[in-house]
Amino acid sequence: MQKSLIIFFTVLAIVLNAQNIKTKRGIVTLDGTHVAKISNKSNIYTFMDLKENPVYTMEFIDKSIVDSVRDSYVKLNRVYNREKTLDLDYISPSAFSGEEKSAIYTCVKGLKIIDERGINIKNLDELFKNMPKRKLDNKTKEAYTIRTKIDKLNLEVNNVGEILSNGIPVGYFTNLPVSFGSEDTITDKTFVDIEIYDAKSKYIGKYITTTKQIKTAGGKTFTLYKEMSGRASILKFPTYKAIAERLAILDPNFIKVQEKVIVGEVVKDGIEK
Repeated sequence: MQKSLIIFFTVLAIVLNAQNIKTKRGIVTLDGTHVAKISNKSNIYTFMDLKENPVYTMEFIDKSIVDSVRDSYVKLNRVYNREKTLDLDYISPSAFSGEEKSAIYTCVKGLKIIDERGINIKNLDELFKNMPKRKLDNKTKEAYTIRTKIDKLNLEVNNVGEILSNGIPVGYFTNLPVSFGSEDTITDKTFVDIEIYDAKSKYIGKYITTTKQIKTAGGKTFTLYKEMSGRASILKFPTYKAIAERLAILDPNFIKVQEKVIVGEVVKDGIEK
């Protein structure tokens, strides 16, 4: 009985202290009081005071890091200092909230830069002075680590299916479609697998178009671009570059460490496990 009373009064306290946040015709209200205005253009939300003076903008970013791992966050920008931006986590009142509601909810509940008096300039300034760190899960952190290593390889696929790393040929695709283009996504389902070889014509692996799977010569298997529902849905079909990147991850020996002599110093680029 005592435990039930504690839970009841805890829930009651939350309900009584909860702010009623609403937006109508671009006017943000807290508990019935007008506190700010908001407008939207090209996925960028501009927050203004009640006199319609722009104060800051919030842009929603949703990007692919590696394969099916995506990152969603907001970019905060002061109107008077467009060069300085903050990448921040955002929160939503529910799983079905749109961007506008999420933007306002983040400003009120998460960042506390909008309160019952309007836009809190002091808290906004403090936010830019002490930039908060994003809270990334382990999967996203690992994806960014892999992305950094891949970017160092600077992989490209030219118009004849050759794979280059920092301008140096390191491998090539075979069984390419007649209409092949280096920036194309692989949409055709063929009975012949697209194979990948290194620069010495050693077989590295293949991409199976019917299952969207990569299989390496060493027996590793990876499914590219698993389809998801919701706002963070991802591309169904990979590019040739994405396949080359994933093979570089699955098989570190595919693109061996390259050495470049620059003014007497040896700079090594490559993916290391």
